[in-house]
Formats: sequence, structure tokens, C-alpha cells
Amino acid sequence: MHFRPQYKNLGGRVLRPVINTPTSTFHERQVTARLVTALVLSRLEYCKAVLAGLPASTLAPFQRVLHAAACTVLDLKPCDRVTPALRELHCWQWLPVAERIQYKLCLLVHKSLLGHTPEYVSDLLILVANIPGRSTLRESSCGNLVVPRTRRRIGDRAFSVDATPSWNRLPTEMKLLRSTDSFRRDLKIFLFDSVYEQHDTD
Repeated sequence: MHFRPQYKNLGGRVLRPVINTPTSTFHERQVTARLVTALVLSRLEYCKAVLAGLPASTLAPFQRVLHAAACTVLDLKPCDRVTPALRELHCWQWLPVAERIQYKLCLLVHKSLLGHTPEYVSDLLILVANIPGRSTLRESSCGNLVVPRTRRRIGDRAFSVDATPSWNRLPTEMKLLRSTDSFRRDLKIFLFDSVYEQHDTD
């Protein structure tokens, strides 16, 4: 069983406010951005963690919503490139859908390691430093997690499986932060820079 039709329908429902937004009455970009954030981006934020592990083809409708929102804010033409425009906005709210999912997963891991989540969530995560015989490894001092192995494809979408690689890719100093506010800020900057620096090198 899959939920691709539901994802497509949700993408259409979120996109509709963008298409119907009377941009001609808003001359200030900041006002338009706030309107789009309230009508569109807030919908993309809802339960985005459940999209973790889905193929790019399933996430595509949500990415098109984000592109349409950027076109509305910046008054772009259909032939204009969207990626440079998103970089120009320079706000974490304009992260691609895949990175928005990574943000949610990494934040949940951070809170779990600090004991700010229920035990049934934190029990899914195992630090390398807590594994006998591996505590002397270099990765144990980096705040890395053990990546669980799965035999079925659906198991790859489990929180402990999908979130662990995203967490392990973060800089060591970020993983060792104890302040959630600082972690949020640094994670947003890290994801934003990693996305658009990659586009600059392509």
C-alpha cells in the first residue's frame, strides 16, 4: 500500500492558494513573503517528518509548491530559474523539501539525545560511544549514532534508520551542542549553505 495519490492531492491543495494569490495588489516583497508563508509554507511544515525516506518522485509535488511560492514572492516569469531566486531569499523557510525533512529529523534526534522526548523515541537511538568495544573509535567522540541494518525496504523509512545518517553528516561541534536554540540556528545555516553551495559548484 502506498499514499502517492494522497501526496499528490495535498500538493494541489497547498498550491492552490499560491495560484490564487492576488500578487498585483502587493508591491512590497516582504508583505507578499509573509502572506505566502502563512498560506503555503506553513502547510508544507505540517507533519513533514512522515515524508522521510520517500523517493524524489513522490516529493516532487511538494517541491513544485515551493517553487511556485518563490515565483509568487519574487514575481518571476515561467522561464526564470528558481534556484538562484531561492538563494536570494536567504531564509531557511525556502529550503528544498528534502532538506526540510532532514531538519525535522535532526532536530528530533537532538532533542532525543537531550532527554526531551518520550523514551520510546530516545530508545531508538544508540550512540557509538555507548557500544562496548567501539567507545575508543574516533566516531564515538563525534556524537555519531549507530546506523541500524534493515532487511526490508520499508524498514529504511524507520526513524532510527533514516534519521541516523543525516545526523552523522552534521559537523561534530553541532552534534555536541546542548542548547536547542543554538542547534536550530546552526542547523538551518548548515543546510541552507550545503544546498546552495552545491548548486554554485554544479
